[in-house]
Amino acid sequence: MLRPRDSHDLRVRGATLGLTPAAVATRWAHDVFGNSICFVEWGDTPSDALDIVSTLDLDHYPALPDLLGEMLDPIAETYPFSYAVEEFPDLARLTERQCPDPGRTLDAWVRRLLPPTGPVRTMDLLRSISSAIGSDFTHAARDTEGTNPPPVTLASGRGACRDFALLMMEAARTLGLAARFVSGYLYDEMAADAMVGGGATHAWCAVYLPGAGWVEFDPTNGLVAGRNLIRVCAARTPEQAVPVAGGFIGAASDSTGMTVDVSVTVEAPAAKGETGAPS
Repeated sequence: MLRPRDSHDLRVRGATLGLTPAAVATRWAHDVFGNSICFVEWGDTPSDALDIVSTLDLDHYPALPDLLGEMLDPIAETYPFSYAVEEFPDLARLTERQCPDPGRTLDAWVRRLLPPTGPVRTMDLLRSISSAIGSDFTHAARDTEGTNPPPVTLASGRGACRDFALLMMEAARTLGLAARFVSGYLYDEMAADAMVGGGATHAWCAVYLPGAGWVEFDPTNGLVAGRNLIRVCAARTPEQAVPVAGGFIGAASDSTGMTVDVSVTVEAPAAKGETGAPS
């Protein structure tokens, strides 16, 4: 799951998938969410390594974070609000909490971010949740498989970017908002160490807000939409958005180690008088 889907904000100019050893068969399909999936089969010739190299050439037209509040439908400018009758059937599963929380620890954590009385501006509330995750928890990269559920993250006070994405998703769902998991890449044009998650696959979440659509939040870095987030896929749960999955036949002593390296660069802006350049 390495090829983004073409959209008005992300256009794929070129995409190549290099495989070593060479595959005997590849086929493409869309999953239930519309993400592009490449199924690969190898032959019986032994190999001591597997290299998967995805090279993408993209035009990115990101939303402007400062304008998102103005894009909201009037009914969604303040929370609480209800989704339109015609939209709710398609959003229903994405409003349901996916992780058990018998102690209701997440509810208690979210409640402290709500005003004691009256409504609150929707974007301000979601920004507060994202900011609280960034300030209250310690980022700790983790190579082991799986994503920690919110109760574990709340109890430990630490997590990887996928743990923080799931925490914000479930927090939004406690408020009755539709949220989904997003996997992709992070680009930091200022300094390599200024943001967390560069150099590898990154995870964040998106919340559906009438008028603005799916608004992306990266609680790891406190980002709202913007040019830094390059979306590859979106799903209801983190387990449905694994970039590379599969198996191989080998000896019990064979190494199963894996390294991931992501490099993102931005082309120079178009010269004055040329067609407007994307980021």
